[in-house]
Amino acid sequence: MKKRKVKVKFVDYWSDFYESEIENCLIMCILRKHYDVEVCDDADYVFYSTMGESHWSVPDRCVKIYQTGENIVPDFNACDYAIGFEWMDYEDRYIRFPNYMFYDVDLLHKMEHKHELPENWDITVEKPDFCSFMVSNHRNPKRNETFHRLCNYKKVDSGGRYLNNIGRRIDDKFAFDSTHRFSLCFENGAHNGYTTEKLVQALAARTIPIYWGDPKVGRVFNKKSMIDAYSFESMEALIDRVKEIETSPEKQLEILREPALSPTAPTIDEELQRFENWLVDIFEQPLEKAYRRNREMHGRWYIERRFKIDAKANRKAIREMRKLWLKKVWNHLKRKVSCR
Repeated sequence: MKKRKVKVKFVDYWSDFYESEIENCLIMCILRKHYDVEVCDDADYVFYSTMGESHWSVPDRCVKIYQTGENIVPDFNACDYAIGFEWMDYEDRYIRFPNYMFYDVDLLHKMEHKHELPENWDITVEKPDFCSFMVSNHRNPKRNETFHRLCNYKKVDSGGRYLNNIGRRIDDKFAFDSTHRFSLCFENGAHNGYTTEKLVQALAARTIPIYWGDPKVGRVFNKKSMIDAYSFESMEALIDRVKEIETSPEKQLEILREPALSPTAPTIDEELQRFENWLVDIFEQPLEKAYRRNREMHGRWYIERRFKIDAKANRKAIREMRKLWLKKVWNHLKRKVSCR
């Protein structure tokens, strides 16, 4: 049976997405399963993310679907549908489907089954190292403090760009985590529902995550499979708990044998199927019936106002970049003259 043709476009995503991810991303895989998909500028359906403002100029005739990988609440005045982290219901316009669900499904299944330890599995052999840490930015004082306090007890191996103490940058995070008994994985901020790939990666590698971030992490993940740093009243209490577990291989194995997911949480395959159903429901409607955002009066004025504001901000940013570039050129010319 011939598949119906659908025209889609992706805007305001990170640069790597266009270079290497777009063709194999989960959204495209699902759509290609059901439709003949054309990625083009003259699209009827536009997927957009948080890395730009070009979505404000998308024609009204397009159905706009927002996908966030960051801790940002969808703006339903700007989109018809949204994919996000928030625990909320909004008819058929929203689905909670965290960004880690777009990662490699094999990794997700490793996380889901990490508690099924092989027979005669020896933690002292499999996990010779204490704790892994891998971040690229400094913008979490609580995370930084925890790293330094743990290092006062035992060296935490930092393999990322920030606070690197192993002499090289790690490319394979899963392999790096897999030799460690613990993994320090703090989100960039604490917000209900905002759980990212950091926790999933740590669990998949069979570490004991020292996790801080989503206060409601237990709605999906089994809190017995981790050390929930958010629940401790003080840094001293957290460090003491890590020490207590670290000195007992039996306690470590007890935690590692705990399933990653909460007993009441859906399986990974169930979540993937739920997302597929939600996405296909959008595309199965006639285009004129799939619109959800307000396109009349105040809804239209809101979009036009935001587009003008963003256009003005963009022009200002371009002027500032031009000034910086001219300043660099001028300084370079002065240095060349002074060297003669």
